[in-house]
Amino acid sequence: MSKKQKNQIGKFLSLILRHQPEVIGIQLDESGWAKVDELLAGLKKHGKGITFDQLETLVTSNNKQRYRFNEDKSQICANQGHSLKVDLALKPITPPEILYHGTATRFLDSINQQGLIKGSRHHVHLSADIETAKNVGQRHGKVVLLVIQAQTMQQAGYSFYCSENGVWLVDSVPVEYFSQQ
Repeated sequence: MSKKQKNQIGKFLSLILRHQPEVIGIQLDESGWAKVDELLAGLKKHGKGITFDQLETLVTSNNKQRYRFNEDKSQICANQGHSLKVDLALKPITPPEILYHGTATRFLDSINQQGLIKGSRHHVHLSADIETAKNVGQRHGKVVLLVIQAQTMQQAGYSFYCSENGVWLVDSVPVEYFSQQ
């Protein structure tokens, strides 16, 4: 599978496992898991057929570690980023003192008025390091980095979670808890 094909299938997997499983006629369980055999059959039926080995390579080589298998690899799920209602069974944990959010300058007016909001997703995504936040932000335009006072937020009652792939999650970030770097 070429790099271009991996990228195309990876994006399609994100669509299926995070937003619209019905596109290929499958259902996710209440925790966001799909049966691997149903996923592979659905992909094939929609002209995007891959083997289990190719799927496994996509999961293990994804630089953002977006997906994971269960222990026996009979099920697969996205680690975060769902717009569907799923219970990710995340437990609140203490965040680092500072977290980061990369965004594009064109969104700053709205962010400075509303704070960071989750929109149609389950959570606002934050990064523990500057480079990751910058990489996320530059996908949307000229990047700006927001510095989040995560421990101060937690002390004020906000709950933080960390997904399997190290993305920090919170319901929202009010304006008073971030600054622009």
